[in-house]
Amino acid sequence: MFCPQCGTTQSDELRFCKNCGANLEAVRQAVAMRDAGEKFDWSKTWVAEMFLSEGERRRRAEELDLLRGITPEVKRYNEIKGGVITASVGVALIIFLGIFMEGIVESGKVPNDTAQILNHIWVAGVIPLLVGLGLIVNGVFVSKKQAEAARREMALRSKPEALPGTTESKTLRSADTSEFVPPSYSVTEGTTKHLSSSGPKQ
Repeated sequence: MFCPQCGTTQSDELRFCKNCGANLEAVRQAVAMRDAGEKFDWSKTWVAEMFLSEGERRRRAEELDLLRGITPEVKRYNEIKGGVITASVGVALIIFLGIFMEGIVESGKVPNDTAQILNHIWVAGVIPLLVGLGLIVNGVFVSKKQAEAARREMALRSKPEALPGTTESKTLRSADTSEFVPPSYSVTEGTTKHLSSSGPKQ
């Protein structure tokens, strides 16, 4: 059988693909359980996923996030929270490395050139600190604008008539003839008076 994920040929007794690790047993069960008269739908397979455009992938990912309750605002708060945690780890690492390396240097068993290196190892903690600060700044400023834009887009999607230039035909309500007021005059009034006169026309 062919592996549906990587396309390599596999022996029928294998449960997992030797190349990519895909579950071949699950594929066999899915094929066996499928009704013989049912038409195969390629749009429900991994092949259809491969041919999706980037915009369609993003749209599907957004829909899945919304179904899970992950809104842009939640993503923003998670980003800020991750930044705070990462920055805190950086600060803790700086403090730990500074105190630990200072203790090693003060023990006096370290050569002078090695002591110079050990005294500056605490700089390694600056990396997670800067990454965390970057996440916080991004979450507070950049992601806030993205969340507002996503909220506006969702509001426009829920109300298509608010979109400028939409030419969606709106259905009319059924006619109510009681709305029409009968006129107090007639268009043909006075046009047939000459018929009633018996004299010759002049």
